[in-house]
Amino acid sequence: MFLRSLHLRQFRNYRDQAVSFAAPKTILVGDNAQGKSNLLEAVELLATLRSHRSNRDRDLVQQGAEEGSIAARLDRDSGSVDLGLVLRSSGRRTVSLNGQTLKRQVEFLGTMSAVEFSSLDLELVRGGPGHRRQWIDTLLTQLEPVYAHLLQQYTLALRQRNALLKQSSSRTEAAIPLDRAQLAVWDAQLATLGTRVIRRRARAIARIAPFAEFWHRDISGSRESLEIRYAPSVPMEKDDPTLIQQAFLEKIRQRAIAEQVQHTTLVGPHRDEIEFTINHTPARQYGSQGQQRTLVLALKLAELKLIESVVGEPPLLLLDDVLAELDPKRQHKLLDTIQDRFQTLITTTHLDSFDSQWLRSSQVLTVVAGQIAPA
Repeated sequence: MFLRSLHLRQFRNYRDQAVSFAAPKTILVGDNAQGKSNLLEAVELLATLRSHRSNRDRDLVQQGAEEGSIAARLDRDSGSVDLGLVLRSSGRRTVSLNGQTLKRQVEFLGTMSAVEFSSLDLELVRGGPGHRRQWIDTLLTQLEPVYAHLLQQYTLALRQRNALLKQSSSRTEAAIPLDRAQLAVWDAQLATLGTRVIRRRARAIARIAPFAEFWHRDISGSRESLEIRYAPSVPMEKDDPTLIQQAFLEKIRQRAIAEQVQHTTLVGPHRDEIEFTINHTPARQYGSQGQQRTLVLALKLAELKLIESVVGEPPLLLLDDVLAELDPKRQHKLLDTIQDRFQTLITTTHLDSFDSQWLRSSQVLTVVAGQIAPA
């Protein structure tokens, strides 16, 4: 797939900016805080309907405006498609394909695929479990768009169950006895939906692990061995939905007293962990900075390969000021792997990391205060 054009209106610091892409690689160069990352964020939103930088649409809409929009023309093997996304300060979004407004956002997902790699991704290794859950959920949304709807359903059930547990809090004057019949209803909902989330996450980890382990071994010169393990909060001996659901409900029963004391749900996919080990040593606690960077780079290259194998077309690659985080060896491995196979948008403050051959085959654009122009 190839992104032909992008048009941003009242999005972040872009008032009205159109840009066309004419080469497999586009380098966006400029000082910090000029809008380079904002452009990549817009592409990420079209691919996943998520931003790794903000959870609120009002942060994406230009200050003082009620709504902003992102429009794009994408070439795929099956033909060209026009994508549209309208963001509102009120939080109500509108998505469209080929000018037709879609009733369900899940119908929009899967049209464009993209892998985003930024300096923030180091938190994948050294950050808390939430970073790793968000990573696998974003990947799954592109591999299996219906997963976004499933995750939304699970989150809603989780909120309802937590609200019921909080109602019985003895710390509030309005505390009421816990409605155990109602709690049992939400237990069943949580176990049913949570089982579906767990099974899909487990399958995704099993699919991406061989790719990541290959790249990690390649980048480290076969000196290091990476292992990725999914550690759900619910025991999962077999990929059997009935057995997982039973184990889910049993775990809820085991944690019932603790949940009533803490007034929150302690069992489910929102408590899952993904463990990375290098040479049988936990990468989060004991991995060096270089090892952690190698691990994240291997994960991103693995995402590219996995999405390409599932979708049947190479996804876009978004590199947000990441070259500065990599040493020359890792930079070379990344740039050598990309070549012209993946359409790549790269942000940087200078062009020193690129050799003359790369620059000749790239489109170079300057970004200054939300204005984009050829270099």
